[in-house]
Amino acid sequence: MKIAYLITGSGGSFYCGNCYRDMLYVRAIRKVPGITARAVPLYLPPDRSASGGGFEKEVFFGAISMFLREKVKIFRNMPAFMDKIVDAMPLLRLAATQAGATRTEGFEDLTISMIEGDNAFRKHEVDRLVRFLTSDGKPDIIHLSNALILGLARQLKQRMDIKVVCSLLNEDDWIDDMTEPYRSNAWKMIAKEAVYVDRFITPSSYSKELFKRKTGLDGNNITIVPLGFDPENNSRERAEKDSPALGYFCRVNSHNGFDKLVDAFIEIRVKNLVPGLTLNVCGGYTGDDKPFLSEQIRKIKSSGFKSAVRIFPEFIGDKKQEFFRNVDVISVPVRKYDGYGLYLLEANGAGIPVVQPGTGAFPEILETTEGGIIYSPDRHNPLVGALVNILNDKDKQKELGERGKMNVREKLSLKKMSQSLSEVYTSL
Repeated sequence: MKIAYLITGSGGSFYCGNCYRDMLYVRAIRKVPGITARAVPLYLPPDRSASGGGFEKEVFFGAISMFLREKVKIFRNMPAFMDKIVDAMPLLRLAATQAGATRTEGFEDLTISMIEGDNAFRKHEVDRLVRFLTSDGKPDIIHLSNALILGLARQLKQRMDIKVVCSLLNEDDWIDDMTEPYRSNAWKMIAKEAVYVDRFITPSSYSKELFKRKTGLDGNNITIVPLGFDPENNSRERAEKDSPALGYFCRVNSHNGFDKLVDAFIEIRVKNLVPGLTLNVCGGYTGDDKPFLSEQIRKIKSSGFKSAVRIFPEFIGDKKQEFFRNVDVISVPVRKYDGYGLYLLEANGAGIPVVQPGTGAFPEILETTEGGIIYSPDRHNPLVGALVNILNDKDKQKELGERGKMNVREKLSLKKMSQSLSEVYTSL
């Protein structure tokens, strides 16, 4: 069986949970005998965590050429050969770091047309993708990385007569930031184009119910496949530290509540609720996030705790492992409800307990891993209280860390995920 994954890239400037999930799918299914898989990037190059993961070198529907055709009148009828020039890899990586690269504002029309497909996915580029995918034999299944590119399902089915699978996770993060009537139209268009998808896959019950509620679909063709995490990536011993350390592991922005954690950290230090507490930060950011990050740093400086904060600029490989070895507890107090939170599995897989709001899929995840504390309601005082309690209780940290590490390996392994994915593909 041949699977082709079409994966929207982030460019690799920040920790992208969806990008990492896509790469885990590819790695997992390649472990199944009789199945081959290729990963084809769309829009931007793949996340740096996918380095060495077997991504194809070509990027299709390059973000720069699509943007120019949508926004600049003189480029609307740009000849096809210009795409390769403006979508050269160095330019795409540069574009990924710029302000606005991950911002909904200004991309509403383009988002709608990508879901519907007729305008955004120009015929010559779809034809180029089809030629590429069929160059060594037609794939049996195309797996789309999210519902924001559903227009491709119809286009590829018409040209290739294949089955289509589509991942669902956090599309609402993008769509719900759109103004009306774009927001409502986007969900209506997703519901309309969903008929061209043979099976949807999502990692949580929360995400499935959200999609049903937003689209009005019955969800009968949505299968829950919990994410599996490779335990071998987090096998190193924790470092010995003189002072307790609180960690933040995710893209550094307002959406993920970094400022909420900073405020909690400052209060804990000012009141000396956890003597000597330090804050370690890992996850990267985009150009849009820089003013927000600068404001948080100014806040920390004015409170006199700059020396107690360390920012890890890299979030992959050895640098990520160094970060994990130097924190006792991790918290990502997101503002918007998260449909999963792969960063929680990464933390638990490294033996680190987490403190999370009781929102989105977090209660579902921690019920499985048993590797953390849920606080409710999602407000400042409950967050501070939960952090203080666990940071001052070494026995509790060890208990939750060990339990989370064990359950990630036993219940959420890459092998289990590969089996579930294989069952979905085989059924089609």
